Amino acid sequence: MAQREGAALGFGEEAVGRVAIIATELSTNILKHAGRGEILIRPFADAEGHGLEILAVDNGPGMSDVARCLSDGYTTVGTRGTGLGAVRRLAHRFGVFSRPGQGTAILARCLDGQSNAATAVVGAVRAVCPGETISGDDFRVHHMPGATRILLADGSGHGPFAAHAAEEALRIFAAAPEDPPEIVVGRIHRGLASTRGAAIGLAEIEEGAGVVRFVGVGNIAGALYDLGGAKKLVSLSGTAGHLSPPIREFLYPFSPPATLVLHSDGIGTRWDLGAYPGLLGAHPALAAGILYRDFRRGRDDATVVTVRVGAK
Repeated sequence: MAQREGAALGFGEEAVGRVAIIATELSTNILKHAGRGEILIRPFADAEGHGLEILAVDNGPGMSDVARCLSDGYTTVGTRGTGLGAVRRLAHRFGVFSRPGQGTAILARCLDGQSNAATAVVGAVRAVCPGETISGDDFRVHHMPGATRILLADGSGHGPFAAHAAEEALRIFAAAPEDPPEIVVGRIHRGLASTRGAAIGLAEIEEGAGVVRFVGVGNIAGALYDLGGAKKLVSLSGTAGHLSPPIREFLYPFSPPATLVLHSDGIGTRWDLGAYPGLLGAHPALAAGILYRDFRRGRDDATVVTVRVGAK
């Protein structure tokens, strides 16, 4: 899968080979140390560039000394002890979040050499409801000068009809992504009338102004973390396309660095990034992976999007 995704992004033979080694080493690491886990693969485009992201998560014993585990020659299972060190050398971006007894998340990003004007780093996990082949959740990130917009759509139910509603929401958003958020969500609400409808969350992070604008309809949950703590985002009850209250924008000030989290209702809401010491300072993809691992309900599509701005 990693090779196919890399080839689809236009990676050359050497880069595809690098991706294959990373995926193999991370999978082997899970099997040897945790017994089972997941490998999550997606293309990305944010302030770090363009490329392929490989994220490994497990609920294994965790690492008591991450630095030692990354050093060549250290092993607890009788191997050569070079796997994670090789992943770190091969990846352009690498990160680990692990706690003894609480499992591990490992991130490896391979870049394709392209650059952009994005100022935010985005992490995301998108998983299909068990028994389905297509996700009824979808999201899109739009980078603007000094601002980042994130649309998360959760089509009602799951399967192809839910996916159609989410796809239509993203199509409407992509047609005019920089219109005022209330206007965009209103347009999506009207445009989904012939579909099952969807829960919609549209957030805009304005770095210069130090504010987040959020318009939510339905059970899209989210929170904003900065140096002052956490602020829960307000999403009004309803279903875009069918029944919605007056669409309203909420404004949240923040002091950088800040992390925004949005997720669909396939993720439970009783989480707090502050309960994971050090996670707010880690790569946002690791935060997305940890929330997915620990709070996925397992009976619906599940999507988590995390966005970091103002990090040094």
